[in-house]
Amino acid sequence: MTTGAVSARWLEYRQGWETFQAEVIEEAEVTIYVNGLELAIILCTPHEPELLALGFLKNEGLIGGMNEVDHVRISPQGCCVDIWLTHSFATPERRIITSGCGAGLTFSDPSLGIRPVEDDLRLDPDSLFALFGQLNAPGSLYARARGVHTAGLSDGGRILAMAEDVGRHSAVDRLQGACMLHGIETRGRILLTTGRVSSEMLHKTARMGCPIVASRNSPTSMSVAMAEAWRITLIGYVRRHTLRVYTHPERLTPGKSAAIMSAP
Repeated sequence: MTTGAVSARWLEYRQGWETFQAEVIEEAEVTIYVNGLELAIILCTPHEPELLALGFLKNEGLIGGMNEVDHVRISPQGCCVDIWLTHSFATPERRIITSGCGAGLTFSDPSLGIRPVEDDLRLDPDSLFALFGQLNAPGSLYARARGVHTAGLSDGGRILAMAEDVGRHSAVDRLQGACMLHGIETRGRILLTTGRVSSEMLHKTARMGCPIVASRNSPTSMSVAMAEAWRITLIGYVRRHTLRVYTHPERLTPGKSAAIMSAP
């Protein structure tokens, strides 16, 4: 079974040519089947594909939890995941190719069907800098091969779960799948991501019930509008000592940030 990175050899120029042997991040197609029906083919990092498949179903609203899963089978090559549910399943008719790297996929309009996240979680913004510093620990795929996105779930003080994938969408789906398998509650938690927060990423955040999503990267106009409507605190450009809050700053302490945002 794959470890998520493969050996590679390259030439590197630093005032002269040198040969290096190390790893690059692995990318491959993984096909997800539900009750024997093909659901999706996803370009991803193909390690632990069951986490990706389970999280994808949950974040797309196709299942509510592990109580609906009878069993999961992975093909010997790891390129196919068969998920058998405890009930019948019909493949959604509508597919939307998203703005994500690797052509992300969703089955519904991400602007519909989500209730506002009603949670009074509060967060010291300084704690985000330390949390992001924990996302790429020694031994991680990022440390080994770079070229990978990371998603993490936090209670504000520690990282509860973490996942990596070549696709930012798939990293969040993997995170959801890992939380499902290990019984980790995602509602009322903080979603950390290294990727751009676009509309479908905001959709996954809402599905997970996370009142705060923070990224090292930027949001899109649609994700800002959705975060405002769904009462999600959207934070971007988390750097060593700075960050930007686009919506609902009242969850961040000290509380004067809300007054700053509302000032003309």
